[in-house]
Amino acid sequence: MKIAAIQMVSGVSVQGNLDAAAHWLAQAAAQGAELAVLPEYFCVMGFKDTDKLKFQETPGCGLIQDFLSHSARQLGLWIVGGTLPMATADPSRARNCSLAYAPSGDCVARYDKIHLFRFAQGQEHYDETRVLEPGTQPVQFELASQDGHVYAIGMSVCYDLRFPELYRALKADLLLVPSAFTYTTGQAHWEVLLRARAIENLAYVVAAAQGGTHENARRTWGHSMVVDPWGQILAQQPQGAGLVMAEVLGPHLQAMRRRLPALNHRVL
Repeated sequence: MKIAAIQMVSGVSVQGNLDAAAHWLAQAAAQGAELAVLPEYFCVMGFKDTDKLKFQETPGCGLIQDFLSHSARQLGLWIVGGTLPMATADPSRARNCSLAYAPSGDCVARYDKIHLFRFAQGQEHYDETRVLEPGTQPVQFELASQDGHVYAIGMSVCYDLRFPELYRALKADLLLVPSAFTYTTGQAHWEVLLRARAIENLAYVVAAAQGGTHENARRTWGHSMVVDPWGQILAQQPQGAGLVMAEVLGPHLQAMRRRLPALNHRVL
């Protein structure tokens, strides 16, 4: 099964970002991908944290969700729509929401980011809790591929990557990590964390990232990649918008788990 991780450098215009995403989704479909993953905040990277509240949507209703549904149906793709702001009962808080769409255009899974990022170093200050409400539940869905395999797809977002217990709970074959890692933290930890999650779960990891300097002056690390269950990087895009293509092999995954049955050796 061919998969695509799409790297973007999203700006402040929602429509401009959707146009860019449409281009890369079409490229993924043209190259034979069955699953395409967009990065965190693919739809908007505002000037202020509160800007995302202007674009929050309600389930099943909104420009961004319509775009994802239409793209999946038009291209015949499974699409995981990075993240978008989803409304909550508190108008000053949104959920950072990742949605999965089947080729029918139907939304088959919703994951709300559980772990909210906070970091301070020098002039860099981030605190997602100021405008976001955390999710509470791990989420996975099943994807029946054209190769005859049914894959368990585990959903996560960015900062979740630092919490291995989430990935243990998912028990997935493919782990998705749409992200907008900062340049500072990404340079230090991005690759090693992705490869660790792949190795310890004997699973493929698909990490679609923001990668560049944005209109809001934020700099993201990029390095979107696909990692195999042995921790090998199959494909990578260092910086700038682009497409990372790789092949997920069901028999290879099963062989790895038979050869090293670590998941069956858990004690704690």
